Amino acid sequence: MKAVVQRVRSAAVSVGEGASEREVGRIGRGLVAFVGVERADQAADVDYIAGKIREIRVFEDPQDPSRHLNRSVQEVGGEVLVVSQFTILGDCRKGRRPSFDAAAPPPVAKPLYEAVVGALRHAGLTVATGVFQASMQIEVVNDGPVTLLLESRRSS
Repeated sequence: MKAVVQRVRSAAVSVGEGASEREVGRIGRGLVAFVGVERADQAADVDYIAGKIREIRVFEDPQDPSRHLNRSVQEVGGEVLVVSQFTILGDCRKGRRPSFDAAAPPPVAKPLYEAVVGALRHAGLTVATGVFQASMQIEVVNDGPVTLLLESRRSS
């Protein structure tokens, strides 16, 4: 499982186009996590990615402004927007078109994506989401910017 995590001042996700476009999720200060599920992913991958999103220290410490990356989203009372995004699994090493062979098929990916969301909510975080398999428009106001790649297979 991979996740691209961005520290944000705010973020929103919408689905649909034109007059039928509707916002389905919005957060204030916190993290946006674009999550891609790989074919071999299991519960341990969910636990690793959800734990990292919850605990990674990417916020400033109000008691010590010199410590820029010393608080987690949970510690600062931030929110999380989780968006499924299989394209972060694209392999661009050969040819001009990305290969998505590593991406889990939707019937496998959806429950694991939802498990990441559930684990974050169970930890007490406010979590908004996109719509699985939908074409979405994401509005992000980056803070920093701070952008990190998390990979459950490279956890050691």
